Amino acid sequence: MGTEISEPLILDKESIDDGAGIESELVPEWKDQITIRGLVVSALLGTLFCIITHKLNLTVGIIPSLNVGAGLLGFFFVKSWTGFLTKLGFQVSPFTKQENTVIQTCVVACYGLAFSGGFGSYMIAMDERTYKLIGADYPGNRAEDIKNPGLGWMTGFLFVVSFLGLFSLTPLRKVMVLDYKLTYPSGTATAMLINSFHTHSGAELAGKQVKCLGKYLSISFIWSCFKWFFSGIGDSCGFDNFPSFGLMLFRNTFYFDFSPTYVGCGLICPHIVNCSVLLGAIISWGFLWPFISAHAGDWYPSGLESNNFKGLYGYKVFIAIALILGDGLYNLIKIIYISAKEVCNKSTKQSKLPIVNEVIDNESSKVLAEQRKRDDIFLKDRIPTWFAASGYVALAAISTATIPIIFPSLKWYLVLVSYIIAPALAFCNSYGTGLTDWNLSSTYGKIGLFIIASLVGSDGGVMAGLAACGVMMSIVSTAADLMQDFKTGYLTLSSAKSMFVSQLLGTAMGCVIAPLTFWMFWTAFEVGSPDGPYKAPYAVIFREMAILGIEGFSELPKHCLALCFGFFIGAVLVNLLRDVTPKEISQFIPIPMAMAVPFYIGAYFAADMFVGTVILFIWERINQKEAEDYAGAVASGLICGDGIWTIPSAILSILRINPPICMYFGPSLSS
Repeated sequence: MGTEISEPLILDKESIDDGAGIESELVPEWKDQITIRGLVVSALLGTLFCIITHKLNLTVGIIPSLNVGAGLLGFFFVKSWTGFLTKLGFQVSPFTKQENTVIQTCVVACYGLAFSGGFGSYMIAMDERTYKLIGADYPGNRAEDIKNPGLGWMTGFLFVVSFLGLFSLTPLRKVMVLDYKLTYPSGTATAMLINSFHTHSGAELAGKQVKCLGKYLSISFIWSCFKWFFSGIGDSCGFDNFPSFGLMLFRNTFYFDFSPTYVGCGLICPHIVNCSVLLGAIISWGFLWPFISAHAGDWYPSGLESNNFKGLYGYKVFIAIALILGDGLYNLIKIIYISAKEVCNKSTKQSKLPIVNEVIDNESSKVLAEQRKRDDIFLKDRIPTWFAASGYVALAAISTATIPIIFPSLKWYLVLVSYIIAPALAFCNSYGTGLTDWNLSSTYGKIGLFIIASLVGSDGGVMAGLAACGVMMSIVSTAADLMQDFKTGYLTLSSAKSMFVSQLLGTAMGCVIAPLTFWMFWTAFEVGSPDGPYKAPYAVIFREMAILGIEGFSELPKHCLALCFGFFIGAVLVNLLRDVTPKEISQFIPIPMAMAVPFYIGAYFAADMFVGTVILFIWERINQKEAEDYAGAVASGLICGDGIWTIPSAILSILRINPPICMYFGPSLSS
């Protein structure tokens, strides 16, 4: 699966409430926080963000946080609707920050399944295209281990695995949010954003942000439409293949392809992430791959096809896997260690971990009253422990009986064991997310993939491992998302019960919308083609991981295992260096996970993202306040506009309507 990267937006305490304190604020009942109009808006935005997430997952695998866009658009749609009806003379219920929070929760839960549902990773790794791409004669890659995407089984699989994580940690919400006071940076940032919308000055800024988002959405949509006319037939035409830095660098995938989506990602992602991606592109496509290519005929047979794993392609895939695993396993062990240490030291009340600083002293009785009201509202609408436990057991029983029907090689007892240990892993992931804002669900999934594939063996191990990866990823990811939502609800005075119900509703929407939007891509484009726009890079990586769990490393090209080991150790050492050096130094040390992405995909999107980060850097130097207020809106507009164009583009492709012009670049003819 892809790598989700977000930049926390933590506001100071004073920005939580603008004007009067919250102790006199009227809070609607939990049922009134969930409205029909809110669910309709959630479904519309969920569809849009599912399309955007699929597009990113099937191209580069980096998914920036879209929470700002979801919050802004949710606020805009409901405010516009209520304003329109009011002008017509209808009486409408006021739009509260609690309803805004419910919409945000629904949207994030919905498009989260486009990410954790495996449409760009473990699920599509099962298909025939990925099987053929690796090679029918590749050891461990069997024709029997194929399951092509289908709306029926994908929807059913999501329904039986996606809800368990919501029930696994619900009884611990008080412990995680109130007792441990975990930060959940993205959840806190979302709450601060929503709170600011529902103040006078905040609503005025939100209106300007919405106008800015709409402006850049329109520009992005029109530009994407314009690009289509020159993209011709095939994959070598148009602005997407513009040799911006010359033909020699173009052949090594170094070019700017004028993608609003990737530029928008560069505006949202932290500078260090964008620079890490560019550094990874320079190391791999600038030095490493040309060096290995020079040894063709010695290290590997020359003349192989570009997607043959016995050639350069094998180095690309396995070195990327080594970097991803090195980074993921290091952070997993670190977060488990930090979490265990903090739990053991909790009785000392001397936490060294980041927490929400609640200022409670004799001079601030107002803040104390606000905290008490938040605590009371958070604990008021209880979700009974027996309900959560019985829900988990019932869903686990249904899933244990159903999954072996969908994937016969994954036996029921393996599914049952996964569900027995899953709550403990979900707690570790949720605790770590609360401390660091780093969701390691894909790492837990990869560990499950290796273990189950090796246990099942060559007879069905690939399919069993990939399916088990989906089971594990779904539980630990949704559990962390729910705790994040509980934190958001706590800070916006939203009921915990409304948060739980809205997460359930958003997940149900996602189980339907995510497969449907993916099916649009699958039927309209050649998903998984190494020469197409939707390469689905993680499909090959996840299938290769499953094969490695069965076959080992015997079939790797010459020196590939040594290079993989070196990059694995390098990823661990770089992470260790980031942790032991002072912050003023560590902030400039690259992130191995981000560096790994261009190793396999190419350098072109790194150039786009770097353009985005340069724009943001200059903007911050010219006007820091304006950049803080509008960068997220500009980025969301660029991403959403390009994402919306995907719909008419897919329709044109289905109708076999081709672009009229092929703009192609090649070397000039010698006289």
